[in-house]
Amino acid sequence: MMSTERPTAGALLRHWRQQRRLSQMALALEAEISQRHLSYLEAGRAMPSRAMVLHLTEQLRVPLRERNAILAAAGFAPAYGERPLQAPELAAAWQAVERILHGHMPHPALAVDRHWTLLSANAAVFRLLGGLSGPLMQPPVNVLRLSLHPEGLAPRILNFAEWGAHLLARLAHEVQASSDAALLRLLEELKGYPPPPQARGARAAPVEEGGIAVPLRLAGVAGPLSFLSTTTVFGTAVDVTLSEVTIEAFFPADDATATAMARLAAAG
Repeated sequence: MMSTERPTAGALLRHWRQQRRLSQMALALEAEISQRHLSYLEAGRAMPSRAMVLHLTEQLRVPLRERNAILAAAGFAPAYGERPLQAPELAAAWQAVERILHGHMPHPALAVDRHWTLLSANAAVFRLLGGLSGPLMQPPVNVLRLSLHPEGLAPRILNFAEWGAHLLARLAHEVQASSDAALLRLLEELKGYPPPPQARGARAAPVEEGGIAVPLRLAGVAGPLSFLSTTTVFGTAVDVTLSEVTIEAFFPADDATATAMARLAAAG
């Protein structure tokens, strides 16, 4: 029979310490507390104060959502609000996201939540997705699923072995960092997708000598396109929802791609 008991604050703190691969001594030194006190907290022999929970979770870089969960387990109210993106309090931040997406034209940029659900995108993204339809394009759209599914963007990715390996490695890192069960399920799902025809039998090659990053190479109506990706987050967010918004922006990796995207934008 499965236990229905909720984990204690101490057990959650121990979980995150182990996730970060820190010994009790290492965390105690970083947090400037005694190892004995930390041991008592993790074992439930002492209850952490609200200030101690916030202090330890800050040292452990625990996501805001999970910090609230540890506070609740310790009997305290959440420290971080969680408002919907449409809330008036987030209007200025969401306008900033939309300005970034629009200002990145004619190159693609999109915003996703913690589970890679598409929140917004500029027109360049939809130009590159032209011709795709079916369930993968029905809201809520999962960007990773759309990218790697054989009925999605995968057949158009010229370096699928490298790009797919990059996305899976990044998602695995996010699973490790967040302990998010939904992300783990997504990772297992994506690993099970068959490679598209152009990638069958191919292995991810190391970045070319002199290279700086793994590019995304796409087959497009204007010829092969090559992009470098960047990630932007709200570094000072104290709202759970806002802290989980990520902007993925793609820059042309060569002059031919820059010219092609400008022509696509001009053509409307």
